[in-house]
Amino acid sequence: MHDEQPVTVPTRPRYTAHVTREGRWWMVAVPEVDGLTQARRLSEAVPMARSLVAVTLDVDPEDLDIALSIDRVGDVDVADRLAEITRERAALSELERSLAEHTRSLARDLAERDVPQRDIGAVLGVSHQRAQQLLASRRAS
Repeated sequence: MHDEQPVTVPTRPRYTAHVTREGRWWMVAVPEVDGLTQARRLSEAVPMARSLVAVTLDVDPEDLDIALSIDRVGDVDVADRLAEITRERAALSELERSLAEHTRSLARDLAERDVPQRDIGAVLGVSHQRAQQLLASRRAS
């Protein structure tokens, strides 16, 4: 038996475009190349940053990745607020998962005590069809 060498997958260089809003323009800074460009629309920021890096380093723009970081718009700290939104979305997702499990559990417990699906729906504040789905999803698991 011979030792196999791990296959290395080349990774594309990644640069970060830090974006701020000044007047009617998005200012796009790429610190890795000490460069600055601008875009009229936010959707143009990544292509402009890619072009800036490619021209500065004399490389093919398709050979690099750009990560977009929207930092500020005037006195609004977009980055911090987006981070908070991301945390809240994660917490909401966990709450929704927990809520669904508790709802299925209560529906199952009521059904095991011969409560009709229509009444289970009434208890849960959902239609009897939804109560049926909740019970069926638990059986399928």
